[in-house]
Amino acid sequence: MLSSALPSSRKQTRQSGVFVRTTPGSQSLARGLAILRAFRNGVELLTNADIADRTGLVRPTVSRLCRTLVETGFMEYDSERRGYRLSIASLSLALAFRSTEPEMDVALGLMRELAQGRQVNVGMATADLDEMVYLESVRFSRKGIFRRMVAGSRIPMVETSLGCAYLAGLNLAQRDIALRHLSQAHVNSQAKTWPAQAKRLDKEIKKYHAQGYCYAQWQAGMGAIAAPLHSPSGRTYSVNISFPLGSEDEESALIKAYAPLLLGLISQIEQAWQRSNDP
Repeated sequence: MLSSALPSSRKQTRQSGVFVRTTPGSQSLARGLAILRAFRNGVELLTNADIADRTGLVRPTVSRLCRTLVETGFMEYDSERRGYRLSIASLSLALAFRSTEPEMDVALGLMRELAQGRQVNVGMATADLDEMVYLESVRFSRKGIFRRMVAGSRIPMVETSLGCAYLAGLNLAQRDIALRHLSQAHVNSQAKTWPAQAKRLDKEIKKYHAQGYCYAQWQAGMGAIAAPLHSPSGRTYSVNISFPLGSEDEESALIKAYAPLLLGLISQIEQAWQRSNDP
């Protein structure tokens, strides 16, 4: 008699290239990690109430998990201000991640050359759940003053060119998982906009396959085009060029002007990575 059992999750992961889990995970661990994600760039300290509001967890759960995170060295407690801050362990983890992608230094050099030469903003990001996290961002003001945003800044995935391009760069199995997660996140937040957002994402993904880039106007007065980029390690990133907008006619002209620059930058980075990995 043939067995009708499904392949093990390990075998499914190996065959699809997408991490598969067929048994429940640790709910406590997931909630603890959600607390760590509640801290963002520029946020020094969060109280129990702040964390409960940002994570949707009830305060007794927040209090219990925060005590564990303090005891294990991932957070610190300020008794005078009655709040929590991240510990140095977070920086250690960030540096450990960054060290796995030394090719980012090569990419940053090419991004800086383009940003300085054309007076535009150039960024690189990858996904963390339903958000995009900047790895690098090189920006020039209209006066040409050099500025570099802090790596780790977060932006929405659905509304941005970086997010659209990231999704477009995934294989079908990876994209299906990402879209299901995004849909569930919108349900959990009680947002009513997911059908319209999903339709726009589908349109931009099709645009990428037809033209090589995605477009979005997330911030007022700024447009951005983006394309996916796959690192030698197999991670999927997205790179964008953003620019100030004027009239609708100017928008179309700017997209046509900057698209070749973006695609050229992607090609340059890929070629540089290829040379660095050649024996």
